[in-house]
Amino acid sequence: MKKITLFSFLLLAQIALLAQAKQLRVEDYANPAFRPKPMQQLQWKADADVFTFVENNTLMQSDISGAKTTLLTLEELNTSLKATENPEALKGFPAITWKDDTHFTFVNNPSLMSYDLAAKKATILNWWDADAEHSDISAQHHVAYVKKGTLYMAFMPNAKKLNVVEKGDGQNIVCGMSVHRDEFGIHKGTFWSPKGNRLAFYRMDQSMVTDYPMADYRPATAATSKLIKYPMAGAKSHHVTVGIYDIKKKKVKYLQTGEPAEQYLTNITWSPDESTIYIQVLNRDQNHAKLNAYDAKSGKFLKTLFEEKHDKYVEPLHELTFLPNNPSQFIYQSQKDGFNHLYIYNIDGTLLKQLTQGAWIVEDILGFSKDGKQIFITGTKESPLQNNSYNVSLETGEITRLTNESGVHFTKVATSGNYTLDMYSNQNTFYKATLNDAKGKTISTLNQQNDPFSTYEKPEILLMTLKTADGGTDLHARLIKPTNFDPNKKYPVMFYLYGGPHAQMVQDRWLGGADMFMLYMASQGYVVFTIDNRGSGNRGREFEQATFRNLGTVEIEDQMQGINFLKSQPYVDSERMGIFGWSFGGFMTTSIMTRKPGIFKAAVAGGPVIDWKYYEIMYTERYMDSPEQNPEGYKNASLLNKAQDLKGKLLIIEGLEDGTVVPQHCYSFLNECISKGVLLDFFPYPNHEHNVRGKDRIHMYKKIEDYFKRNL
Repeated sequence: MKKITLFSFLLLAQIALLAQAKQLRVEDYANPAFRPKPMQQLQWKADADVFTFVENNTLMQSDISGAKTTLLTLEELNTSLKATENPEALKGFPAITWKDDTHFTFVNNPSLMSYDLAAKKATILNWWDADAEHSDISAQHHVAYVKKGTLYMAFMPNAKKLNVVEKGDGQNIVCGMSVHRDEFGIHKGTFWSPKGNRLAFYRMDQSMVTDYPMADYRPATAATSKLIKYPMAGAKSHHVTVGIYDIKKKKVKYLQTGEPAEQYLTNITWSPDESTIYIQVLNRDQNHAKLNAYDAKSGKFLKTLFEEKHDKYVEPLHELTFLPNNPSQFIYQSQKDGFNHLYIYNIDGTLLKQLTQGAWIVEDILGFSKDGKQIFITGTKESPLQNNSYNVSLETGEITRLTNESGVHFTKVATSGNYTLDMYSNQNTFYKATLNDAKGKTISTLNQQNDPFSTYEKPEILLMTLKTADGGTDLHARLIKPTNFDPNKKYPVMFYLYGGPHAQMVQDRWLGGADMFMLYMASQGYVVFTIDNRGSGNRGREFEQATFRNLGTVEIEDQMQGINFLKSQPYVDSERMGIFGWSFGGFMTTSIMTRKPGIFKAAVAGGPVIDWKYYEIMYTERYMDSPEQNPEGYKNASLLNKAQDLKGKLLIIEGLEDGTVVPQHCYSFLNECISKGVLLDFFPYPNHEHNVRGKDRIHMYKKIEDYFKRNL
């Protein structure tokens, strides 16, 4: 009887073990079970030390002790909407912005609404056109928006009256939209003054920019053509000006930003009293920036506060941040000491102090304490693989770490400065949200989610540090071993890379920064490897600028360190190595296949840059100068000159509506390969732009997997 019981137990244990060992599928890339489910709309409530969140379409509130209160259900909110002029029922609880302890605002297109918790009443604050784009709402509930390149405004109390701020045609003249191809930290085109009396906006004239033809293959009948404006390196660039619209006078004044017309106007900032506009003006060569002040009423140039120059490039990315207790002082962010740090200046341009310093970067400013004596930031002080949140004294510069767990953090600080809400992950933590005190001590765990791989065969993920060829610089790498790894076997490799600026593939976050496709390939028996080369992000100016004027050279040197490491491992089959990258990674993939032929047996290059003279001005000329200034660098980086050197199997994937890396790149390379008698593979996605998204992404991953299986 005991033997039967023991046998039954062992059998059940074996069945349970087999039941746990699920295998990943390529479709799991889109499986929501493998994505964290953050607490919805977790935020501090106005000026109080209480926070709110949405749970099951219900607005909840919690205090520091953990006592929870139900504030409002979606059903109650929809009931209140029926009594308004916009009774459209909401399908889910809307994104809200707290105004005070009892009022919040939300958007119910095409209107801005307010809800009073005490009166249980919804009210319409403002209206705009249903087909509006790029709507921007001021603290005073005015709304600026764009339609076909024309900037409109709906302002209180005449919200329904149409107000044209500045006309555009949507093609040559565009107003109120992001400019300069979203470089230099620009992500929008309108900027409300603090009191809502004026609106600054971009006006972009791109009539001089070349029309680039694109095709849309989606119509049911014949395909249609469309023209986009695409300024290629060395060609003519668009002209941008900044207008100031005065709501009371209903007039526009343009700032006297001067000549040359081909310059970059970035980091637009209002003074707290609305009298002055500050703009960082960067020359087209991107090596000389001026912080200029302009009179907001007349548009006149007032003065240059200070200048920043560098023999390679200057890259302004952040607007000014004025001190809450002293409107005559502001914080300026710069890499001028080699790392992005905070500097306090007077409005006359006098440098008062460098607030933060060291071989690490400040990533973001989170806000100030209620007394205005401390500033909250995120940065990489502990490690370039992490980011953490900190409290910095404006007087002494003393830094207090607010996030004690390793990893990548997203933190919200209470207005009082006494508490934080922290959401983070690391290699061992899928997702966790905590309430912390001002010293980083956890008061309570608000949400902790279990490892979604607990019932799956999960591969081992290792973070490691290699060195550059000269041994002087650390290079961070990630190695994913095949599922059920056997050190006595030899495995094929999928080498994944990006390698370009402002990107970091390897971090101390969940899965080490890897995505589900990489884990899937490991489950299919591949060693999956990635290394961040010089030129990539979050390591400081010298690390990034090492690639200046010679894209694809230093990067390949560093990638070779990772390749050599893999080839030295007894479990790696160096005869069955594949490489995959997208965009800059596509450029790197094709570069390695042509400049270091024979290492990889198969490669997949998605949306690759082939020749930098075909890429946009703002990005390319920062890192390469213009083709006229740097002909040798462009020649060396061009893959059109290297098509004949391609060895192994190469698949190029391209979105045929790609307006970022235009199809001319891959078509030109295909033509060169044809003329040289070089065979390669090409797979277009007709209805996609620079990346393949939605359900078609699974198709793309199946295509990549099939390509490696057939050729490795």
